[in-house]
Amino acid sequence: MENWSVDQVCNWLRQRNLGELVPKFREEEVSGAALLALNDRMVQQLVKKIGHQAVLMDLINKYQQQKSGLEPLTYCCEMASPKLPEVISGATDRQMLNSSGLVEQKKYLCSTENEEGLIDHRVLKQKKNLKSFFARYKTLQWTSSYALPDFPYDVKCILAEKKCPDHSMRIRIIEVLQADMTKYLEGSLYPNSQQYNIVVNALLQAYPFLDEDGNGFLLWKRALKDRFKYVRRPIEDDEQVLRNKCKFGHRRGQTRKSSFAENKPDDVQMQVEEEPVHLEGSAMDVHIKWLKQEYTKTQRNWKEVDNRMNVTIEIRRKMISDKAPLKDILRLFPFLRCPYQLFREFQLLTHMDIYKKTVEILEIYSENILSLYVVRNNPINIMLQENLKRHTEEDILKYMKTTAACLLLPDVFGDDSSLFAAVNEEVKVVTPVLEVKNPFNVNSCEFALYVEREELAQLDDCTMALAALVAAFHVFDIPCPRRIHRTLSFLESLVFE
Repeated sequence: MENWSVDQVCNWLRQRNLGELVPKFREEEVSGAALLALNDRMVQQLVKKIGHQAVLMDLINKYQQQKSGLEPLTYCCEMASPKLPEVISGATDRQMLNSSGLVEQKKYLCSTENEEGLIDHRVLKQKKNLKSFFARYKTLQWTSSYALPDFPYDVKCILAEKKCPDHSMRIRIIEVLQADMTKYLEGSLYPNSQQYNIVVNALLQAYPFLDEDGNGFLLWKRALKDRFKYVRRPIEDDEQVLRNKCKFGHRRGQTRKSSFAENKPDDVQMQVEEEPVHLEGSAMDVHIKWLKQEYTKTQRNWKEVDNRMNVTIEIRRKMISDKAPLKDILRLFPFLRCPYQLFREFQLLTHMDIYKKTVEILEIYSENILSLYVVRNNPINIMLQENLKRHTEEDILKYMKTTAACLLLPDVFGDDSSLFAAVNEEVKVVTPVLEVKNPFNVNSCEFALYVEREELAQLDDCTMALAALVAAFHVFDIPCPRRIHRTLSFLESLVFE
């Protein structure tokens, strides 16, 4: 396939009922080599329909697996023993490990040691090839034998009615799929793209009505990926997570740890990690001093503030990743108390406009949230209904409904609302939380964001308050409390959608 011309690629597409893609592939001059180099993003730009994207990526992945998997299989069979082809005929892992062929292979490898007790580099390479072959075989076996899990009873009832599930039910389905995939992966939280595709395809084939307007594949795959990302977040000491952090660096702007600190003994490493950030006399100190002075002014040069916040982001992320006290961070960077700068910091880390996304979320879901049975007798909803009778202006009614929908989010997902917002009450938790006073009084309502029981920022309305709450968890790298994780997970899935 690597040597195919554009015409051969087009013929290959027609043979696999993908003739609609031929004009675009011919226009872009996609040869065999270019076809094998396509990734998910390229396919999305090249192919419009989600179904065609899935089929094309599946065909490319299958070819690449055959190329990388079957050739080493033949090589290993020749090197080890004639019994190793049992893998193809369906032998289990235990049969393979107990086969006499592998024992002979082990003897062969041991016999290649020279008189000085050193192993030939060719033998080490053969060991590596054999190990990679078993890993590839295990992946192929997983994907070929995957079957959907047995969903809980209430989920079964919804699916049996062939109704599109609401968001809380979608989250339950995703949680079941994530747990089932983790079981198949023997505890790993890092599925590859092909495994995501196979699970989502199995779901949509079993329940075609979940494929909404032809976009269901992409939406369910994104939700499943986000679930794995969320599950991976709290695991800071897991060996695989630490290896990935060392290799690829920390996300959300965190800097890589120096290899020098990692390779030294524990006492030296502690000295490196606990060494304070020295700013005096440095160029960084000039920027921080200017920011602190500018914050005290009534008329601020916001353009220059943005530039200097950009320059100092590395030192901020270093302090946050080292778990510096929040008071120290805000003392050096007081502009993080401003909602605009908090949103901008979130955008620098995630490339997402959190405020714009929050406006869209509340506009789309407010009416649905208020119509749910689970919130009908909620005190917030009762308070809303009483206040709606006193006003007729459309803008005020919309404002009240949006505010109520925002405050009712934890109750929709069965979370602890006290960890989300303190309505006409004193803030009692240390994690980021909203303080709301007189939520339905347009003239006297107040919204504020609290972190560690201290006010961080005053906010204009519920939309800004909700955006600031989500941003605070990310910007200050604060773990999400378990009793509120469903609500925040829902919001994050929509923000990063």
